[in-house]
Amino acid sequence: MEIPVVRNILEANSATAEELRALFTKKNILVLNLISSPGAGKTTLLEHTLADLGAKYRMAVVEGDLMTDNDARRVAATGAQAVQINTEGGCHLDAAMVSNALVSLDLDNVDILFIENVGNLVCPVEFDVGEDAKIALLSVTEGDDKPEKYPLLFELSKAMVLNKIDLLPYVDFDPDRAEAFARSLNKGLASFRVSCRASEGLEGWYGWIENALKEKRSAAA
Repeated sequence: MEIPVVRNILEANSATAEELRALFTKKNILVLNLISSPGAGKTTLLEHTLADLGAKYRMAVVEGDLMTDNDARRVAATGAQAVQINTEGGCHLDAAMVSNALVSLDLDNVDILFIENVGNLVCPVEFDVGEDAKIALLSVTEGDDKPEKYPLLFELSKAMVLNKIDLLPYVDFDPDRAEAFARSLNKGLASFRVSCRASEGLEGWYGWIENALKEKRSAAA
């Protein structure tokens, strides 16, 4: 029977995720798990975030991809710590993978850890990796009904970033409709419309990150 096997895998993952969460809490590290379709712009968003907030916060990135270290090299070029996980066909990161990758990072010198998950709107959502928040990234080159089609991600995320808004004049994407779908699933969802290419709308996203870090530190005090 497959059902017990799947349940056992998720239970084992949850146990490791709780160990990671306790570690991150002990070290006062805010952990954000970025989830999107391939090509939605996670790495570009991280490049801007790391560059623009790098003077105020010590940041690190765990990069998840099927193959190559292309994205890890891109984020490391900003000066942030970075480690690559290659799943070699796996559709998501799990807590054990993240735990193993952390040995390559100096966590005593990290305020914010970003986990850039494998490009997929389904599998990564099921696997807790010890994060404080899942972040849904949706680009306007996708359908504005994605929150309706892939509800669990938007239900569990604390923030949604609508990326590539500079392309809105050229695509059939209604940001109001996308946000309405998402908020029908999650009334407390924060939403940010950004263009990394035009450096537009990023201040709201940055403010949300800073607020989340303050709240975590206040709760631990």
